[in-house]
Amino acid sequence: MRRVSIPTTSQLVRGLWLALRRFNNKNGFVMSSHVAMSLMMALFPFVLFTVALAGALSQGYVTDELIDLIFGAWPKDVADPIVAELRAVLAGAGSGVITLGGLLAIYFASNGVAAVRKAMTQAYHDHDSWPFWKTRLLCFALVILGGAAILAIAAFEVVLPVYTRLVSENTVVDVDNWFSVDRLRWTFTVAVPVGTVFLAHLILPTRRHSLSQILPGVVLTLALWAAGGWGFSVYIAQFATYSATYAGLAGAMAALIFLYLCSAMLILGAEYNGALIDLQRAESK
Repeated sequence: MRRVSIPTTSQLVRGLWLALRRFNNKNGFVMSSHVAMSLMMALFPFVLFTVALAGALSQGYVTDELIDLIFGAWPKDVADPIVAELRAVLAGAGSGVITLGGLLAIYFASNGVAAVRKAMTQAYHDHDSWPFWKTRLLCFALVILGGAAILAIAAFEVVLPVYTRLVSENTVVDVDNWFSVDRLRWTFTVAVPVGTVFLAHLILPTRRHSLSQILPGVVLTLALWAAGGWGFSVYIAQFATYSATYAGLAGAMAALIFLYLCSAMLILGAEYNGALIDLQRAESK
């Protein structure tokens, strides 16, 4: 079995330049548009179904926590219009959101996962040999597991502070400050995108790559997401005129452009890993 080495500083620099060239040559921005549109079509029905299901199971106790968890890492000016529309739909939603709407939500969400998987596989230069049924089952499974994980985290955010408060009141150990609601919310807000990017590199490509092979692209994507999210929020708040240009569609357009930028950064991270893998193979011969 071939030993996987850690990339050198020279390889990291040359790999970034090679990744940028590959991203441009393979129409990475066009693929980013496809991924962003697929995610936009998947996001609202999936979030609507997940939040409605959580509200029904918990009598509305975890609804706010769930919304904050999903959109906590988004720029506020992008997330607020989406959250407002989501709450408006939830206020008048019936059981159809959880029954037939749930099936449609899972299907549309699986299309979003399939789009990301296709982009990641191409970026890694892997041959996609999986049949349609295997790909679709993987996408369905990831959507269901992802929804279950979000529900579990939201419930954990509600239950843990209550438990720690009881412990603090009945013992001499003050654990209430250690696990405050704000600290938990910030922790999960950071952990969810980190885990999502990591799993996207680990699971979605056809071939399985080692941790040392996927880590550079994960770090690059997360760094670009942090800088890009901050820059886009400044742009929206001070320079953008979406409200004047798109009227009632301003929130949707801002979200679509934000997803487009995030998709491009995710694909670039995968291209970076693919470039580093090829450089290491070439230099080991």
